[in-house]
Amino acid sequence: MPEFADKTVLVTGAGSGIGRATARHFAAAGAGVIIADRDEAGGKETVRLIQADGGAAIFIHADVTDPEDVAHLFTQALHWRPRLDIAVNNAGIGGPWARTADYPLEGWRQVMAVNLDGVFFCLQHELRQMTGQGGGAVVNVASIAGQRGLPYQSAYTASKHGVIGLTRTAAQEYARYGIRVNAVCPVYTRTPLFEPMIQDNQRRAEKMLANIPLRRFAEPDEVADVILWLCS
Repeated sequence: MPEFADKTVLVTGAGSGIGRATARHFAAAGAGVIIADRDEAGGKETVRLIQADGGAAIFIHADVTDPEDVAHLFTQALHWRPRLDIAVNNAGIGGPWARTADYPLEGWRQVMAVNLDGVFFCLQHELRQMTGQGGGAVVNVASIAGQRGLPYQSAYTASKHGVIGLTRTAAQEYARYGIRVNAVCPVYTRTPLFEPMIQDNQRRAEKMLANIPLRRFAEPDEVADVILWLCS
């Protein structure tokens, strides 16, 4: 029997990149997967790919920055399947590149809204549901930027530090209910979010690679493997 047979998994930001890879890996391991994204075309394509491989998935449009939209997401998800075994809070954006003193306020607010508020809103619903059903597993997708500074990306860096702090707090609060809350902190990963950062900027790519012992960028499937391991 597949490892995640009869499990229900929610993945936010599953319309591309790490989210899509994670959703496909869970589906291949037998789970029913809820694909949540504000990118309807990308989300539906993820569902199509999963179903083409014989897996079970549905798409629910969701903007994680909107608490009402998040509440609707969980209402619809639990209507599809009455239990939520695993949640992966992956939705995120990079934001503008600028020095801290010059960072645009609107860009700051947008990054925080998606990367930190969005995780918080989803996590609240996930923890309530999992507490009531007797347990579950949550993985928040942070970043190596949450463990150190990332020049010209003050909002992204601060948001990912926040995700790690939120994860640590929730893990301590909810372990007694059989809920595991973890975070993954990927290095630079080849996703649609990342590629524009190095496109036509070989010098930036070389500086990034210089900080990676393997001298290559990560692939979404590699991050997905770690997420599944944490949920096993």
